[in-house]
Amino acid sequence: MARTMQVSDSVMIRADAAALWEQVADPTQMSRWSPENTGAATHTAEGPLQASEVFEGTNRRGPATWVTECVVTDSVPGKRFAFTVRRIGPRTPSLEGANASWAYEFEDLGEMTRVTESWTDDRRGWPDWLAWAFDHIVTRGRSFADFQRLNIRRTLTALKDDFEGR
Repeated sequence: MARTMQVSDSVMIRADAAALWEQVADPTQMSRWSPENTGAATHTAEGPLQASEVFEGTNRRGPATWVTECVVTDSVPGKRFAFTVRRIGPRTPSLEGANASWAYEFEDLGEMTRVTESWTDDRRGWPDWLAWAFDHIVTRGRSFADFQRLNIRRTLTALKDDFEGR
């Protein structure tokens, strides 16, 4: 069976699209909402990043920790923020290769903003059977698509709760 290469979900948030984008486009803020991200460091001053800027993210899933090096692929104020993971490693992002891409779309609907988060599996060169085996080991029995679907829901819910003051 072919694997799912992209998943996404959306949430409506009572907040300004530009304000949401400004926070999400600053990777140092992501640990506030993500169930796996524990922090980020940028090579520039804090704040929203622009296309081609690089950041490192620290992550945890159960006892496993890892660091990623990411490059921003798109950054349009109030509209879109996207990046791709280009290196990964247990302590430093030393293993280069296609991993995953993430995108956040912000649709201004007046008093509300629709935020859509998407994950794309960039491991196109991996045979499906190998991806299946790897995924089931590191996610404790699920495909990455199913695992990321749940993570996206958790992230969007936390973002909504944060911005709506719950």
